[in-house]
Amino acid sequence: MSSLSKAGTYTLGDRAVNRMGYGAMQLAGPQVFGPPKDHAGALAVLREAIATGVNHIDTSDFYGPHVTNRIIREALAPYPQDLTIVTKVGAVRGDDASWLPALEPRQLEQAVHDNLRNLGVDVLDVVNLRLMGDIHAPTEGSIEAQFATLAALRDKGLIRHLGLSNATLTQVKEAQAIAPVVCVQNQYNLVQRADDAMIDALNGMGIAYVPFFPLGGFSPLQSDALNAVAAKLGATPMQVALAWLLQRSPNILLIPGTSSVGHLRENLAAADLVLPADVRAELEAI
Repeated sequence: MSSLSKAGTYTLGDRAVNRMGYGAMQLAGPQVFGPPKDHAGALAVLREAIATGVNHIDTSDFYGPHVTNRIIREALAPYPQDLTIVTKVGAVRGDDASWLPALEPRQLEQAVHDNLRNLGVDVLDVVNLRLMGDIHAPTEGSIEAQFATLAALRDKGLIRHLGLSNATLTQVKEAQAIAPVVCVQNQYNLVQRADDAMIDALNGMGIAYVPFFPLGGFSPLQSDALNAVAAKLGATPMQVALAWLLQRSPNILLIPGTSSVGHLRENLAAADLVLPADVRAELEAI
């Protein structure tokens, strides 16, 4: 049995996935643009993730663009039966590596076909609608037209399940009225706690919550406090931050990314780390 199973599983649509997954974003070049510096190393990281028990990989065709999906296909196709690949649409990349909204129906449809082609699949497991808002924080506004476009592609059999990224709870409810939402991917970590109420609401609705930037936005003082706790536990700060997220709520799925096999193993080992109540209290005081 993989040690990842110690963190338990959660249902993503009709698939049970280990709560510790892998995010492919860092497999592209600097600024998530262009090819990786070490192509063979990128393939090795993906193969090691699968060998260790990861069965939930997060990607997007705008990583690179097209780079991470093609690497995933090269490394892993034909895909393991239990592997769930989650992708996202709603942006394209400028020639200067900028991130540009691409939320018109024809752009969303194009993105779905790009993901299908570059991953080499007939149907996408899960597609998240990535709302651009304020890049790392959601902004209110109707998403009906965009989500209905993806729901129509789901009805055509090109997508199994739908999710949202960078969304508010109001937008989740608006989307749910159109088609089932299986996951929400927002910024959240030990110190960025704006989504506390949303996580609990989604848990009650049976919807997975997938935090991005598990160490983003820490001040130097907060980092020092986290480092002190990690040293006491004989763990890395990243392992402690990931373990805290796993223990925060059963519907949280993690997708830490890295382009190094050693760092991957270190991240996945957080599934084994149990934080005692006093340590959790100390962390939450950060």
